[in-house]
Amino acid sequence: MTPTTAQTGLDAVILDYNGVIGLQPTTGQWLRLARTALWSDDDLPAFQHAFWTARSAYDAGQLSDLAYWTTVLGHHPGTRRLRELRDADTDMWTSTDDRVVEVLYQAHESGLPLVLLSNAPHHLSDVLDRHPWRRLMTHAFYSARLQVCKPDPAAYQHAMNATGADPHRVLFVDDRSDNCHAAHRLGPRTLHYTGRPTDLAATLQPPN
Repeated sequence: MTPTTAQTGLDAVILDYNGVIGLQPTTGQWLRLARTALWSDDDLPAFQHAFWTARSAYDAGQLSDLAYWTTVLGHHPGTRRLRELRDADTDMWTSTDDRVVEVLYQAHESGLPLVLLSNAPHHLSDVLDRHPWRRLMTHAFYSARLQVCKPDPAAYQHAMNATGADPHRVLFVDDRSDNCHAAHRLGPRTLHYTGRPTDLAATLQPPN
């Protein structure tokens, strides 16, 4: 056991991506995606509703890119527009919070194992795996590859099994309270992340 795990009482940390490591999309990014879909700027809430309605099935790998965007648009987008939609969608989720990444670098250097558990479709998963911060993760689990999304207990179990640690010595970090509640039922401690890297740092770093 490293000094850090001895002092913090943690043997591993399981982290969500979007809303923790990844920044939430801006209005500008949403508008770019809506325009790519040929959706009116004046009707962005309706586009977002359509976007999210089938998202869980897409994230779980149950819908292909084509099936998902056909569902969102209500018609076949065509090969070129499908590629543009997928790329704009993926780009919208790949901006990271450098402050959080710095906290994770420090935790990694201290010897604390980090595991990623993210609801993400296949193409986004492939892109995230190529980011430099991905090397900080001992394991990375994505819903499309697992065929199951948080807050299904099976998603958490995959990540916890990978840590090989006592669940009570594992911390789960997510920006959604429902995901935290679901994880807590399986034993891990949880941190409902609300956008303040100092909270994450205080939880992961040993006391002075």
